[in-house]
Amino acid sequence: MTITTLSSREFNQDAGKAKKASLSGPVFITDRGRPAHVLLSIEDYRRIIGGHKKIADLLAMPGIEDMTLEIPRLGDLAQAADFS
Repeated sequence: MTITTLSSREFNQDAGKAKKASLSGPVFITDRGRPAHVLLSIEDYRRIIGGHKKIADLLAMPGIEDMTLEIPRLGDLAQAADFS
């Protein structure tokens, strides 16, 4: 993964260069020398946010039948109301 840094001016003058660079890794866009924005490819963005997976896809994963789901008991959450 390659990290590219461009100034806002460079980004505005050649957005195509930034888009191409984002295919190799994140592109940091700076304002007055400080990182202000990050440009990512859609694949990197989806990887970071975890994508949108359907429960059926997750349940169809190989080896899922060997996993154990343990749900902790929360106990009695009800409490008496205090009307004083």
